[in-house]
Amino acid sequence: MQDDHDDTETPGWDAINAALAPLYAGQEPLHFGTALPYTLGGQDPLDGISVYRVEVPVPHWHYITYGLSELYAKESSDAEASGYGFELTFRLAAGEGVHAEQAPPTWPMNLLQNLARYVFGSGNVFEDGHHLDANGPIALESDTRLRHLAFIADPQLPARETANGRLQFLQLVGLTDGEMAAVKRWSTRGVLHVLEPAMPLWITDLHRGDLLDDPALAAQVQAGSAREGSSTGMLFIETLDWRQVSGVTTLVLGAGQVPSVRELLPLRLHHGASLVLVSRERQWEFTPAAGGGANDVDADSARWALDAQGVQAWQDVRAERGIYPLGGQLQVEVVPTLLRDAKGAVIREIG
Repeated sequence: MQDDHDDTETPGWDAINAALAPLYAGQEPLHFGTALPYTLGGQDPLDGISVYRVEVPVPHWHYITYGLSELYAKESSDAEASGYGFELTFRLAAGEGVHAEQAPPTWPMNLLQNLARYVFGSGNVFEDGHHLDANGPIALESDTRLRHLAFIADPQLPARETANGRLQFLQLVGLTDGEMAAVKRWSTRGVLHVLEPAMPLWITDLHRGDLLDDPALAAQVQAGSAREGSSTGMLFIETLDWRQVSGVTTLVLGAGQVPSVRELLPLRLHHGASLVLVSRERQWEFTPAAGGGANDVDADSARWALDAQGVQAWQDVRAERGIYPLGGQLQVEVVPTLLRDAKGAVIREIG
């Protein structure tokens, strides 16, 4: 594999090559470098992306980033991790026969650069088990049903110690709305391991449907959720407010957020875990009453212990405007959720 830093020591770059060597011995990848480095004002934070053509278990392209870890001399003060501690990978189903591409599609490279740009700009890192909403098709201007991304350890590239610290390879996996809903009800790893027989190596295929339309797979996911609860401990929501009058606390939520809260509460609290609702200004935490915690409500944050009756009462809260009592001096007021376009104009009202 060739890079543009022949006169510089590249222990991190060499470590990525060493991880790939057992998989692709003798195969020269297509390597796409960055013309202007990010440190010199360029727009792309990754130094490069290598892509391999793979024929088994099904034809696909395997993308691997270079740049989220420390590729050259060690500079960060964290001796344990190389840079951000990971590189991203992505497997995309490839065409066969007359439909075979001569070169890998470029849109995954833009996606990987965008994710890297987020990491470099925010300092927030991705981890095995994370997921995110792509806010549209993962391949722009396509009609794919894949609108979400999950992160899981690349099944063929185990984490390794390098001269610059620990390095993990996190693979992106495209998911449908239904599959992401299942992830929220259970966990990324749980759902992906159930889907793996139908999605070997978690290869993303833009043309596939929802794998949970298979009753057998859906039953396995439902059983896992019921057995283990949900790993989704925090929901970021748009409308979150509360007020206290005459000893009664009213929690105000948008109608669009009600279904997620209603679904996740029993999957968290019945398993002894809390559920945190977060907006730009406030945070509300539901905790299981069995934990013995007292209710604590102030202007910006609140903690409320919900017993089994309260969790059950949540099942009667609808995504329609109104006030719904939960017992224990707590009630929920549901207000309409306004969906807006990029210019701020309201395009739809929920509730």
